[in-house]
Formats: sequence, structure tokens, C-alpha cells
Amino acid sequence: MNRRLLQFLQAENLTQTQFADTLSVARGSVSHILAGRNKPGYDFLESLLLHFPRLNLEWLLTGKGRMYRDVSPEEAQDPAQLELFSMPVQAEARKLEKIIVYYDDNTFQEFRASE
Repeated sequence: MNRRLLQFLQAENLTQTQFADTLSVARGSVSHILAGRNKPGYDFLESLLLHFPRLNLEWLLTGKGRMYRDVSPEEAQDPAQLELFSMPVQAEARKLEKIIVYYDDNTFQEFRASE
């Protein structure tokens, strides 16, 4: 499993440190799991699936299937599945003013909310 977890980190372009911080686990525990010294516990796996819902747990544990599970259309459209939208909702009503999209060619596009 440690090799598959390492493959997952590479696919997600995450360092061990970033991964540990994302899951809120000790950095050393990630290192020990990847080295094969320790096996992940329930809390680790639960946090992993909460933060990476597309990860196929069967693939991670057994190597069967694909790394990512297919996402249903409902899940794909559910903003709660996106970490960006899982922030706590503020009590006061706020309105979207603008969205800025930055591109890798150093250009950007600005979208303003219509009144």
C-alpha cells in the first residue's frame, strides 16, 4: 500500500509535508507509512477520504481497480464536495463581486457579478 500511496501523492503533486498538513496528521507518521514501517489507522484513512473523495480506497488498499473512482453527476455538481466551498458560511449575507482567473501565460480574465 505504501507504494500506491506514494503514487497518489505524485499524481496529486503533493509533498509528504503538504499531504500530512492537509490531513492534519504528524509528518513523521506519513513518512513511516510511506517507508512501510507503519500501517495507516482508521483515523488516517478517514481523513484521507474526507480530503480526497475521488480516491478509490479499494485501489489504495488492494491495488484493484483505478486510482480514482468515477464520480457521479450529483457529486460532480455538489459544491460541498469541493474543498473550496466547504468553508463555514458566514451569518451575514454577502454578494459575489468578481472572480479573477489567472492563466499560465501570465494573463488573466476578470468576471464581475451582474447586478
